[in-house]
Amino acid sequence: MQPVRLQDAHSLPVWRRPVTLLFLMAIAMPLSFATWSALLNNFVIEAAQFDGSDIGWLHTVREIPGFFAIGVILIIVFVREQVLAMISLALLGVATAITAWFPSMGGLLFVTLLSSIGFHYYETVNQSLQLQWLSKERAPQVLGLLLAAGSAATLVAYVAIVMTWKAFELSYNFVYLASGGMTLLIVLYCVLAFPQFESPNPQLKKFILRRRYWLYYALQFMSGARRQIFIVFAAFMMVEQFGFDVHEITSLYLINLVANIAIAPVLGRVVHRFGERNALVFEYTGLVCVFLAYGGLYWFGWGVVLAAVLYVLDHMFFALALALKTYFQKIADPGDIAPTAAVAFTINHIAAVFLPAALGYLWLASPGAVFGLAAGMAATSLVLALMIPRHPEPGNETIFSQLVAAPAE
Repeated sequence: MQPVRLQDAHSLPVWRRPVTLLFLMAIAMPLSFATWSALLNNFVIEAAQFDGSDIGWLHTVREIPGFFAIGVILIIVFVREQVLAMISLALLGVATAITAWFPSMGGLLFVTLLSSIGFHYYETVNQSLQLQWLSKERAPQVLGLLLAAGSAATLVAYVAIVMTWKAFELSYNFVYLASGGMTLLIVLYCVLAFPQFESPNPQLKKFILRRRYWLYYALQFMSGARRQIFIVFAAFMMVEQFGFDVHEITSLYLINLVANIAIAPVLGRVVHRFGERNALVFEYTGLVCVFLAYGGLYWFGWGVVLAAVLYVLDHMFFALALALKTYFQKIADPGDIAPTAAVAFTINHIAAVFLPAALGYLWLASPGAVFGLAAGMAATSLVLALMIPRHPEPGNETIFSQLVAAPAE
């Protein structure tokens, strides 16, 4: 099939346009990944008797493919980004479907590695396609809607788990097979229904590390380090410390999803109205407070209600991370988007490779110290966000750009 130029895609019916494909992919990914995450902590504790150290090692293995996301640059020399997105989503769906077949440390590490390859390679090319296919004017609002769409799809899956887990005595195997299978069905539809889209700006298919993107790289590094602590230990705390069952932890996820569905589109408009700098400063300030309060749950024995509230607030603040995408879109050369997305994903996962395992041991000694460290990371991100100019663009990437004119790269 002849590729369709992006500027000609408006002549296609709505159900075959690029933005529709972005929405379907936004729905397909969390059906597998979010369901896997919701059941994971209970599954590994019940089936494989994991402790804090074991879960740290599992997430370290899960992040290894993210560290090697730079390999996408080599793959897109031979495979279109759109095709790679479909292959990656399919791998994620298959790996999720078979997760319960491997109820051991070694088996879970293996299947987690497979699903992680699919997830991280999909996320890398998906970010690239979003920034190529969306205009700078529409990007914040549409990214907010895409986040809401993914949350809505996950909401349907979580409602099903909460309503049927105990009523029908569902097994981990059934839920994992169902969620992975739905992802595979959406991928099949996307492959058959959509043409290949040709972006107007050919992407450089080589490793790129530009000095003028240094602030974006630094923010990505801190984001990856800070987010790992939340992903690995916040939900694990709810199960280990407060004894949450599957339907209870999933109910908490449901609250997050409803909040995201309602708030994410608003946050997209907020970023468009107030700018990336203000949005990120607000996010990181909030995260400092949230992580310090997490530490208080252990240091001062604060209760489960506060823990649940903090978990929801955490998710709401993280939704503002779309501002980091639009900041890069504004400062980047159009041909840099795909290779820099791969480089940024690798930078984002540098800390993720060693932090979960290392902090797993710290968790055994002092869980509160883990969240205190996360608060320090959020504070560092806040300092970096203050370096974003009010109107970022090529040549004005940081507040220092006008003071010291950097040579063009």
